[in-house]
Amino acid sequence: MTRRGLLLATTLLPFRMMAAEQSIPLRGRLRQGEDSKPGIITREGKSIDVSGDAATLGVLRDQRLKDADFEAMGHFTGPAQFEADPIYKKALFAWSGGKRLMVTYWCEICSIRAWTPGNCQCCQRPMKLDLRDPALEDTDPTN
Repeated sequence: MTRRGLLLATTLLPFRMMAAEQSIPLRGRLRQGEDSKPGIITREGKSIDVSGDAATLGVLRDQRLKDADFEAMGHFTGPAQFEADPIYKKALFAWSGGKRLMVTYWCEICSIRAWTPGNCQCCQRPMKLDLRDPALEDTDPTN
């Protein structure tokens, strides 16, 4: 390989890698179980295990979302295995009334939004599930 060819190959490599890891949606009914991994059951009835970072797994295990019409953005790592994008990419959605809504959590007392369930970082009270239009800013749910 010539220097020019090597330079061209190393220049294009990051773009090829980005194209290969482009996010795709996986939609279906959110599956939760004590003895199974969280997953999504597609409209075709196929059960796909979903993995992700700790914050993403927190959302996937949130009982308030059990059996929800759910969508995760990410990529397949195997025929029945899907890895959701990291939580900071805001890649988890629930569908309600024909609308795609971003999964967020809101503390009504402190006006703090989070992307994974748990207690408010300020008052330590449980945060409320707040499905939001992705076009809205990270503001009060009344907006």
